Amino acid sequence: MRGWSQGRLSEKAAISRAAVSAIEIGRLVPSVTSALSLAETFGCSVEDLFGRERQPTDTEAWAWPPTSDPCRFWLATVNGRRLRFPVENTVAGTLPHDGVWTRGKGQIVRNVHTPETTLVMASCDPLSGLLAFEYERTCGLRLLPLYRSSSAALELLRQGAVHIAGIHLGSTDNENANPRAARDLLGNGFSLWHFAKWDQGLAMRPTVSTSSVNAVVRAGLRWMGREPGAGARQCQDEILAKRPTPRRLARDHRGVTEAIRSGQADVGVCLRLVSEQAGLRFLPVRQEAFDLCFPAALAADHRLKKLIALVRSPQLRTLFSSFPGYKLSRSVEYRAI
Repeated sequence: MRGWSQGRLSEKAAISRAAVSAIEIGRLVPSVTSALSLAETFGCSVEDLFGRERQPTDTEAWAWPPTSDPCRFWLATVNGRRLRFPVENTVAGTLPHDGVWTRGKGQIVRNVHTPETTLVMASCDPLSGLLAFEYERTCGLRLLPLYRSSSAALELLRQGAVHIAGIHLGSTDNENANPRAARDLLGNGFSLWHFAKWDQGLAMRPTVSTSSVNAVVRAGLRWMGREPGAGARQCQDEILAKRPTPRRLARDHRGVTEAIRSGQADVGVCLRLVSEQAGLRFLPVRQEAFDLCFPAALAADHRLKKLIALVRSPQLRTLFSSFPGYKLSRSVEYRAI
């Protein structure tokens, strides 16, 4: 929050930069001397800096109802509210939880990350897990990359349950599709960040020899469909036109490729990136704009500013440019919707 580098904090607190880095990401438990020195440097108590076990407070609500008891959770501050998020499998896989809630027995909180240093993003971007890793590694902040379809992500943003919603609901030829979808559901007070462009199309078994979309549709292949509200479902419906919707539905892009690789399906709509990673044939259909939507007030938040600085960095742009069919926007700009 103070904009200090690890090197500057190392000098002020008189501990090594390596120790600062290891403590920051939770790989090192600080000595008493180091903990006191860090707390004195920041002008706070050790408990404020590193957290402590505590009982639930009335100011913490669930972002959505937990489905188990006990329930592991993450904490994040969204729109001025401290929210508990039931732990789920994220785009980055399994992430450490902040605490465990048990009905009637309170909660135990382990503050590796504080709610004020956590950013919550809902999207289907397969690279959001990598973005979360780089965000923590370079900024010392946490990004929770929750998987949601475009429509579901927008709905969570409307409810004030996440900071950012990632959406792709039209091709790059239709630049108004994403802003229109966001505006229709959210109304005023939100901004749109054109984050990337990616290739959407058909993933197929390597033995499928058809070379056009029309030929694939006529071939009588087994389809793995996409769930309603997903950008891929919109693309699928355009391809199949008036033909019956596939009965079996995949929850995400990787679900399509897993079904094809396991022999449950022959073809399905997903991203080139995911298809090629699975070793499948890919037939491009369209290039899509992937945009991030967030409350306009969040533009002043240090968490978003750090994310923007990261995306602007040459290192991240070079890293992301190595993935097939995925291009970060040339400039980091956002506009009101």
